[in-house]
Amino acid sequence: MLQGIKLILASSSPRRQYLMREAGFSFIVENPDTDESFPVELPVTQVARYLAAKKAESFRMKIHDEVVLTADTVVLLDDKILNKPKSRKEAIDMLQQLSGRTHLVMTGVCILSADREVSFDDTTEVTFGQLTSDEIHYYVDTFKPFDKAGSYGAQDFIGMIGIEKITGSYFNVMGLPIHKVYQVLKNW
Repeated sequence: MLQGIKLILASSSPRRQYLMREAGFSFIVENPDTDESFPVELPVTQVARYLAAKKAESFRMKIHDEVVLTADTVVLLDDKILNKPKSRKEAIDMLQQLSGRTHLVMTGVCILSADREVSFDDTTEVTFGQLTSDEIHYYVDTFKPFDKAGSYGAQDFIGMIGIEKITGSYFNVMGLPIHKVYQVLKNW
């Protein structure tokens, strides 16, 4: 698919790589070398798109005939960002906060070539049922969700048993609104 486009997926996320492969894209993987800081005054609903664009910018001087795709996912609860947990305790705390509540998952995407740039985001509303302490501890200790915003993967145990409702794209919750990526790239 996309004959003639040299696509670089600038992401170390195995879930993004999986989604891109399953959607029929051929690509190479390069990890962006970008710190994920953002201005403190930036509204939380703009952080994912900002970080995706920042990651893409780190490739601007390196690309010639390639197209670079970057993404960033944030979990928002009560207008606060739940990042990737730095410890077991932080992962457990995040899941306890999400238990029995609805939160937002936002993924920002930036697609960049030498002469074009397209940025967009997608938002999905996710509702968790009540999670027990045993379920949370089992999940954190078994699945080690330290590379996941909000400390969970929708496709993992805790998502399977805990998510009661999703409004929006399931794949966005996995880390990439592949339906939007596909539409942009097929018209590239």
